[in-house]
Amino acid sequence: MPTSAPLPPPATPGLSSPASARSAPHGPFALLNDEPVAEPGADLLGAGRAARQLAGLLVASRVSTPFTLAVDAGWGMGKSSLMRLVDAELEHAPEVQTVWYNAWTSTGADALEGLIKSVLMRFDRRVLRRGLQRISEQRALLRAVRALTTVVAGPLGLAGLVDELWKKLSVDSQARNEMRAAIGELVKEWSETAELRPSRLLVVFIDDLDRCSEETVLAVCEAVKVYLDVPGLAFMIGCDRSALGPSGLLRDLSPAGSAFMEKIFQTSYRIPAADNHGVREYIRWCARTAGIEPLLDDALVDLLVQRSDRNPRRIKRLVNGFVLEATLNPVWRDFGPGAVIRTLLLQYFYPDFYRMMTGPSGTVDGDVVAEFRTYRAVRRMLLAAGGGLTEAQLVSVREFLAPYDLLPPDARIGSGEAVLTALERQLPSDFPHLVSNPAFTSLVDELTALPDAERLLLRLREGPLGAGGEPTRMSQEWAPVWRELPGARRAGYATGFGPPLAWQGNELPLGTGGYGTPPAPQPTQQPAPQPPGSYPVPSYSAPQQPAPYRPVPFHVLWVDDQPERKAVVREVLEGLGVGVTHVSGTSEAVQELRRSTPNLLISDISRGSRHAEGFRMLEQLKEDGSYTGPAVFFTIRRTTEREERAAALGASLTNNEQELERLVVAADQNAVRERLSASLQAPPAQRADPEPPDDNGGHPTWELLPH
Repeated sequence: MPTSAPLPPPATPGLSSPASARSAPHGPFALLNDEPVAEPGADLLGAGRAARQLAGLLVASRVSTPFTLAVDAGWGMGKSSLMRLVDAELEHAPEVQTVWYNAWTSTGADALEGLIKSVLMRFDRRVLRRGLQRISEQRALLRAVRALTTVVAGPLGLAGLVDELWKKLSVDSQARNEMRAAIGELVKEWSETAELRPSRLLVVFIDDLDRCSEETVLAVCEAVKVYLDVPGLAFMIGCDRSALGPSGLLRDLSPAGSAFMEKIFQTSYRIPAADNHGVREYIRWCARTAGIEPLLDDALVDLLVQRSDRNPRRIKRLVNGFVLEATLNPVWRDFGPGAVIRTLLLQYFYPDFYRMMTGPSGTVDGDVVAEFRTYRAVRRMLLAAGGGLTEAQLVSVREFLAPYDLLPPDARIGSGEAVLTALERQLPSDFPHLVSNPAFTSLVDELTALPDAERLLLRLREGPLGAGGEPTRMSQEWAPVWRELPGARRAGYATGFGPPLAWQGNELPLGTGGYGTPPAPQPTQQPAPQPPGSYPVPSYSAPQQPAPYRPVPFHVLWVDDQPERKAVVREVLEGLGVGVTHVSGTSEAVQELRRSTPNLLISDISRGSRHAEGFRMLEQLKEDGSYTGPAVFFTIRRTTEREERAAALGASLTNNEQELERLVVAADQNAVRERLSASLQAPPAQRADPEPPDDNGGHPTWELLPH
């Protein structure tokens, strides 16, 4: 953090004490954790009552076991919290035990073994020993007598007994056919108490099933329905039922598989969304815990209620994002909390649009927000132009269409649908969908209606003003933070970590609440943080870890006139350990290709006002034979027309970091195959051997040239 003081030195060993640790200075803000509620006292959204009722139903239904209850809700809506609260209630129920199994921690067939072993671990050791002896004796009758005493009578602990049981129950297909009956006998013996009333009940909680792969989901369901479907066991499974449906994780399931899945759940409880009052109180608790309560007025609380869909996890995520932005990003100094929250909502819920909004979008003036809002207005005009456009509308439409080389519809014809179709091919692919999304359009309108919105959008694209920029006054919306600090800490930021926000507060005459002159420029100015969503420019010193061994060196030529705005490309390439040469334009790329032939070309598309320069460059290189290898266009602005034009050139197009990495790896693997294939076809004396590693364990790579 450029604006923060250095962290205090560590305490001398032996001199610290719990009291001194508690009184250590710290800033006014804190981050919230995302752990589920585990105790009734921590329940803030009224799930405790439902948990008590569910726990009572489970206990009363022990004679109806086996059965499976689904706790159904979307991501972040409190499934884990409700199940934890039910577990806490069951602690007080007589002869009831519980076991937790997180399906996300296992993969594939391991999930079946893991779940069954988790259940077996809850039984008494004597029950497991007798069960192991029964199974061993049955095997002995079928396969002659073995040295069983070393297994049954040996000093095995609980885990050892469970492992031995699993080995015998899963040794072959015949044993698996008998597994359900064997487990049923174990559960029956375990559940029968001395008085036989009430019989013991084991409630198995399975969480995060909807976050697993299809293979894992099927393995867990197989364990529940085929092997553990015995009296004495009840299952409570937290999942989003829609995610496990035909259009979700299991969309490729066969009809027989779909019929099997329908038998898993006997009933479901759909967690309802909390009421508005409860969500408001929850937001205020989160804000109070994070230290930002003075900054959230009633209007901003209501905004979070509406925009978060009353989702507790989203609320925590937004509060944490607000804390990070306020403490790290000086862009917000001039604009206030309302701008931060609305920008975060765009960032979290509409990430592709947010990347365009805060990066080089390829529009004429770089303002994708203005482009979208004008497109929305022009779209209405074109679709409503049944009787032709008025003269004023015609002027507006013509001005917007001109940069896309389109003409407005003929007034005599009146239909603008053909023009709209051609226009949307050149606009970002998400625009036609977003324009019909009232939540998105109202959020954009709210952001642009904020005071000084035009300068806000500029700062989000370009970052905060440096030392040479025109000083401005801090937004008075941040005043409550400074007023909440004690006087001594206010004056010197005596928190141990510098000022509480990402900027100095000496422009605020403390004690008066007024706003004075802007702070004097600092004698030394460190580089300002990048705006949210832009990628920081990393330093490119030699990596400390040796690059992966490559039998064939892989060379990438990267062409981009704004590499600092696409540092994600550098991060992907450096993470893969490939050699990179960067140039900023077409002429430099041609010169570099005369010196060497790369294995992959990565290029931008728009350079300055030349919005198709990347395409024209690749066309030129292919026509004159300068480069005929694979190419990838990395662009923040992804449109239908750009995708089609890239495909026509035999190139790929992406705006996604993971997809870029996949394309580079595929090109690397293809280069290895081509090189080895050519080597094998050559005469033995001319075959190229892989280059040995250098002294550092790596290989020579192309230098990453500075821009």
